[in-house]
Amino acid sequence: MILTVTLNTSIDKLYLMESIHPETVMRVKEVHNTAGGKGLNVSRVAAKLQEPVTAMGFVGGFNGQYLESLISSPLVRCAFTHVQGETRSCINCWDLSNGRSTEYLEPGQPVTQEDIDRFLTDFSACLPEADVVTISGSVPRGVPEDFYCELIRRSRAAGIPVLVDTSGSRLIASVKEKPLFIKPNEDEIAQLTGHSVSGREEAVKALTGLHRDGIPYVVLSMGEEGALLSCDRGVFHGKPPRITPRNTVGCGDSMVAGFAVGFARRLPIEETFRMALAVSAANALSLFTGDFDPADYDRLYPEIQIEKIG
Repeated sequence: MILTVTLNTSIDKLYLMESIHPETVMRVKEVHNTAGGKGLNVSRVAAKLQEPVTAMGFVGGFNGQYLESLISSPLVRCAFTHVQGETRSCINCWDLSNGRSTEYLEPGQPVTQEDIDRFLTDFSACLPEADVVTISGSVPRGVPEDFYCELIRRSRAAGIPVLVDTSGSRLIASVKEKPLFIKPNEDEIAQLTGHSVSGREEAVKALTGLHRDGIPYVVLSMGEEGALLSCDRGVFHGKPPRITPRNTVGCGDSMVAGFAVGFARRLPIEETFRMALAVSAANALSLFTGDFDPADYDRLYPEIQIEKIG
């Protein structure tokens, strides 16, 4: 079982619009609502890969009830900690005339120390059933910036590996606890290493340095050029075939889900990397976030190129 942590959950609303004209009244063509937050994207993709998931985080109010109702997969078990504040909404306005989107992300209502303590109790109770823990995204107000460190420590004490996908001070703090996996972008690599990255050679050097510092798996996503992975078996470059993406939002979360499933199943790292790249590319072909067509995944999987470069 994969245990996913999404502290800053949301109702993700996708507005499909024929065209967007600022400072006018516009009508939405279609609305699609999903249980949102990066960790819940991971949950949906992992479940579609046929891996059972327990989804944790904070939910509250009518939106919180609605969010739980949107989780329909029988492979996803809800284990949310309920709070007084209303779960936030995040809106993505998609302009169908040019394929561009504009996102409006609410900050999330504050949580209390009592809420945090109850979450930690719930988290510790779910840990014994987990094979892998994923921790994703931002935190609501009231949660300390180094809170993920506590979750990593509790997971380590239970012998459960942790994948962390976050940013800023939360990522910097989490790296000090040596999780199993991180997926920084180029800006975040600069924050972690103290110098910017330009080109593949510098990227490989930075990833290798982070791996040698105690992170077993370090991944840099490079969009249509695929991703780099540094681990004990060396440095790998994985690349999907050329596709025409519909929506790249959620591709990174899908990649995390692929790695989590591979680790939970104890697959060889090359196979895990291939799965992660294939499901990420399949997500790009879907209009919806944290979603993919299994037929796209099956078609893309054998076309993923994996090359050992170091």
